[in-house]
Amino acid sequence: MKLSRREALKLGLASAAAASVAGCSRMPQVAKQQLPDKIEFPTEKPNETLRLVNRVAFGATPGELDRVAKIGKQAYIDEQLRAEESEPIALTFALRRLDVTQIDASELRDLPQEEIIRQLQQAAILRAVYNPNQLMERMVDFWTNHFNVYARKENTAYRVYTDQMQVIRKHALGKFRDIIEASTKSPAMLVYLDNQVNTNRGPNENYARELMELHTLGVHGGYTQEDVKEVARCYTGWQIENRFLYPRGKFRFNTGVHDKGSKRVLGKTIPANGGDKDVERVLNILVAHPSCAKFISYKLCRYFLGDAGSALEDQVAAEFTRTDGDIKAMVTMILNSDLLLSGPPIMKRPFDFLISSLRTFATDTDGNTGIQGHLDKIGQPLYQWPMPDGYPDKTDAWTSSLLARWNYSLALTAGAIPGTKANLEDLVERMQDSTNEGFVKLTHGHIDPVGASGRLLSELRRRENLPIETGQSILHETAALCIAAPGFQWR
Repeated sequence: MKLSRREALKLGLASAAAASVAGCSRMPQVAKQQLPDKIEFPTEKPNETLRLVNRVAFGATPGELDRVAKIGKQAYIDEQLRAEESEPIALTFALRRLDVTQIDASELRDLPQEEIIRQLQQAAILRAVYNPNQLMERMVDFWTNHFNVYARKENTAYRVYTDQMQVIRKHALGKFRDIIEASTKSPAMLVYLDNQVNTNRGPNENYARELMELHTLGVHGGYTQEDVKEVARCYTGWQIENRFLYPRGKFRFNTGVHDKGSKRVLGKTIPANGGDKDVERVLNILVAHPSCAKFISYKLCRYFLGDAGSALEDQVAAEFTRTDGDIKAMVTMILNSDLLLSGPPIMKRPFDFLISSLRTFATDTDGNTGIQGHLDKIGQPLYQWPMPDGYPDKTDAWTSSLLARWNYSLALTAGAIPGTKANLEDLVERMQDSTNEGFVKLTHGHIDPVGASGRLLSELRRRENLPIETGQSILHETAALCIAAPGFQWR
């Protein structure tokens, strides 16, 4: 039986009311982690295995380090590049309960914007925690920030999920030319960067400028203000459909407000009367420009390799050119580089830190407001970065969030986050090591007697004989200290 839009919304709101009466959140169902019967740790090169998984994925689940060590680095990278693992059924059901995943963007506006943003974050958290195709999730995180849209601007929030599915997820490991074309037609992007008001009678250069500065060439990519104006002319008439009896909210090329004259972009002439082909020519010029290959390779290398990425940028840029912007080919080169395991560590951004902690402790979570509130306090509420450059990736931007990370660590391990429960007792039952050693290996990969993990273990042993605060247990404190420790803040 199919439900009409209004029936579906009424049903959702009725469920919300029932949940509220019962004292629960609107989406109380929790996705489940599957724990192995026995949690073992790699005996050879555990630190390298942890680094590999931390760079490719949002951290390891219990037993995953041992699995990866046994199949080997190359097999693990190949597995993640294929991104063919089945989605867990619990994740599928959890996502289907969300209106944003079931109802067309144009019909979501019966719901409050705040509710839409809550569901968008819930979907992102659930996928990042439970999707076994972790490299895909990391690429989604990368492109979401590269093509950042601010959900709170006007009615952008209602269009974000479509943008995520048809732009980001569809092309995350595909061709760059395809993802930039999909983004340039995305209603969410057109609203966010004002191109829906860009007409031949009143040009708006906002999208044209960010297209070159942030999406393709980079701020020093060799374009001029005149190029910005000319690209903006090419984009006149790229709007969102709002006519009666037409599919509202979809991309529309409005030829009536398009600038039909000839244009000149980066030294190349775009002939008059090209219509919507003007933009195709603009994208071809931008993607073929050497600055595009250089800029995209710089960002990918920085995302996966941090400060060490500069040593590989030229090779990855050459791969971009050789493969016509094949994203998977570039990522393959980066993941197979020795720099992945030998370069300096990269500080986890709040989303990275939070998701890795949930995965490490095999946490059952609904991804709802309980966990979202902590993500907000740590500094990275999803889809809410106002500027078009996406959340920053430099360490200095996040050092002030440490207190919020520590408070989150205590709340998670004490079971004080509604809708989220770390399976600490189950972990202890399945680990072969003592509680202290087991949790240090689980969170840090190995125990270095003279390093940070060794000092952490010494502190945990010392605290075993100290009084604990009311409401806490030594198990909760041990787990909290392990993810609050400096070693867990880096990947």
